[in-house]
Amino acid sequence: MPLPPPGPDAHVLVTGASSGIGAAIARTLAARGYPTVLVARREEALVELARELRAVSGLTAEVRVADLGADAGRDTVREVVLTDERVVGVVNAAGYGITGRVLDLADDDGRAALDGLVRLNVQALHDLTVAAVGALVRRARTTARTGAILNVSSITAFQPLPGVASYAASKAFVQSFSEAVHAELAGSGVSLTTLSPGLTRTGFADAADTDAFDRAPDLVVGDAADVAEAGVAAMAAGHRSVVPGLVNQLSAAGGRLAPRTLLLPAVNAAMDWFGGAGRLE
Repeated sequence: MPLPPPGPDAHVLVTGASSGIGAAIARTLAARGYPTVLVARREEALVELARELRAVSGLTAEVRVADLGADAGRDTVREVVLTDERVVGVVNAAGYGITGRVLDLADDDGRAALDGLVRLNVQALHDLTVAAVGALVRRARTTARTGAILNVSSITAFQPLPGVASYAASKAFVQSFSEAVHAELAGSGVSLTTLSPGLTRTGFADAADTDAFDRAPDLVVGDAADVAEAGVAAMAAGHRSVVPGLVNQLSAAGGRLAPRTLLLPAVNAAMDWFGGAGRLE
């Protein structure tokens, strides 16, 4: 069981904890008895969540305000991962997406937003995962205490997606990198789990200015609390990956197996259903 039993010295650091799946994961961890280190850009939201977790669980919930899309923010959080011996788990949930065709995002503002997406979804996750692997394996070797990492991907990782091309590609990186590192860590006492949810009610659609989630059948739209529970359970068990929900599992399998010559035209047409362009966070 790579994630050690909960206790006052078994902290889990969670990025992207100010909202959405990151906040839901922090709540799930606290409910299981883990103190947390909450990381995000928005201090007010983090402080409010920390207060909630302390009131509900009686556990420590520390706040670290950092913009992981900037070098200084990544350096700050990396230092916590490397030096705080209480940290036994790291959750990389920070990320955002951009809807819209690349051609429509090729101006200065659009390009800047896409550059920021790559820095946060790819570079920040990569940097903190590398730091966590080094720190947690060292602790496992010196103290015999296991450790676990959870990286939040998406079912968009399993196929190219016109209309959210950069976002889907960033999640494909998360999926491929994380699954490979999980294999590398075999026998180390540390595991890396990838959580790949589908459509999830998190405020994602509001940020994108789309009503697609409201128009989608309830069967295909998940709840953040359920997604978080699936992710934390898989992390605790040391599983390689988890895709919550049967519909999402079928979608992921289809994305992997369907011929691109058939898949891409269909997806290209279907993505117009979302419409518009905006930031998904």
